[in-house]
Amino acid sequence: MNEVLLRSLTPSVLGILVRRGADFAAAEDAVQDALVEAVRVWSADPPRDPKGWLVTVAWRRFLDATRADAARRRREDRVDEEPAPRPAPAVDDTLQLYFLCAHPSLTPSSAVALTLRAVGGLTTRQIAQAYLVPEATMAQRISRAKRTVSGVRFDQPGDVATVLRVLYLVFNEGYSGDVDLAAEAIRLTRQLAAAIDHPEVAGLLALMLLHHARRAARTAPDGSLVPLAEQDRGRWDTESIAEGVEILQAALARDRLGEFQAQAAIAALHADARTAEETDWVQIVEWYDELARLTDSPVVRLNRAVAVGEADGPRAGLAALAALDDTLPRHTAVAAYLHERDGDLTTAAQLYTEAAQRAPNLAERDHLTRQAARLNARGGR
Repeated sequence: MNEVLLRSLTPSVLGILVRRGADFAAAEDAVQDALVEAVRVWSADPPRDPKGWLVTVAWRRFLDATRADAARRRREDRVDEEPAPRPAPAVDDTLQLYFLCAHPSLTPSSAVALTLRAVGGLTTRQIAQAYLVPEATMAQRISRAKRTVSGVRFDQPGDVATVLRVLYLVFNEGYSGDVDLAAEAIRLTRQLAAAIDHPEVAGLLALMLLHHARRAARTAPDGSLVPLAEQDRGRWDTESIAEGVEILQAALARDRLGEFQAQAAIAALHADARTAEETDWVQIVEWYDELARLTDSPVVRLNRAVAVGEADGPRAGLAALAALDDTLPRHTAVAAYLHERDGDLTTAAQLYTEAAQRAPNLAERDHLTRQAARLNARGGR
């Protein structure tokens, strides 16, 4: 059973059902039923046209559910007959489906969460981590979103800002290595940039390219994380960096600054430094100031504290960190790093250990554990 194939076909099949008249919640349920059936029968009898098979089975599941629901009798009356099995059109519906999920009847946060779950393939836990909320809270949010759009006709697609937020979160989840969705997010953002002349679309594409250019250097052969300052910059993708910088410069020239352009500018400054020591941290702090003004995000302010620590010294960074909520994810890891820079190895080792216990994934936990062990070995116990 090719699970990657099933995942890649899901958005197109879902889009086809929606265009045929299925409301989103019912279409999603029908597609999930078809996927379960595919897992059951394909290993023994794989179809020649997997997409057409899924469309046919999902449509039949939708019709069966419609007939069983008395409240939807009028929909059944409009169905003359089930469509005959046939090859589905070779059209990529994913980006269109992103817009359909960003429906005006939903709040932006609910639209993003629903799209990540239904189209992006992320789990409720992963979405909750992206939003910095408990998993139970996110599960309720997604359930409410499904109920809200149940029965709604998707003839009023959502706005660009919500779609960009979804693509950004999908890319971040893929870049973390937990679910490999980064390349797909870049592909869809390229499509959006080709279709819409919008500086923030360009800013997001530039940001993705600049981050993705460093991906090969982010992990060691054993899978462990390699911090930015220690990465082999010879392994960075210079073509992606050049493309990202060119796209960013064109966007900034339009003088309509947005958060994705500001983030891309920070990434470009890192990419421009031949060595970690040559990084222009003063400019990076200035861009973080712009980004904080645009977003008022606690995560942005956390990253700014690191930049301040590099530009003005670790004690200045610790002072900036002290103004933030210490329950913020990765706050303890940042504190450990700044204390180490300040020469307080005992406190840094303790904080690295605490941060490892709170790490959101195994790779980060292992990295922080090694940092603590390294300092303890130097007498920081």
